[in-house]
Amino acid sequence: MSEIKYYSAESLAALKAELAHLESVERPRISAMIAEARDKGDLSENAEYDSAKEAQGLLEMKIANLQTTIANARILDESKLDTSKVLLYSIVTAKDLKRNKELVYTIVPESEADFKAGKISVTSPIAKGFLGKKVGEIAEVQAPVGILKFEILNITR
Repeated sequence: MSEIKYYSAESLAALKAELAHLESVERPRISAMIAEARDKGDLSENAEYDSAKEAQGLLEMKIANLQTTIANARILDESKLDTSKVLLYSIVTAKDLKRNKELVYTIVPESEADFKAGKISVTSPIAKGFLGKKVGEIAEVQAPVGILKFEILNITR
């Protein structure tokens, strides 16, 4: 059985939209490709048919994986989360003590991570160092360049 994963309402809606697109647009498109290739005659030597059947198999696998993910997904009610410490979906303002620079990160599940948008995966070294910390505490993060220290300045949702 697959493990339960937590998503924001927006992220779960995006997964459902992707599944709907695959089922209603991509599946018929590939079926049409198979039918067109089948009309060309001998299937034993038809590369187009083989290619379309392979694409169909990959698509069906992707659809099945998305269906499983959605079935095991849970929406995390961010309004009920504790803001006294860093948790999943916390927006953390921290000060890099070495560079004396303030940074803002949102701790999100791996599937929602987008470093450019300031969303870091809960499994990243920085997030792991931040988890459970409270305002004023120092988070130590093991990085390739050595140990980085961050002071937690603020935690919001």
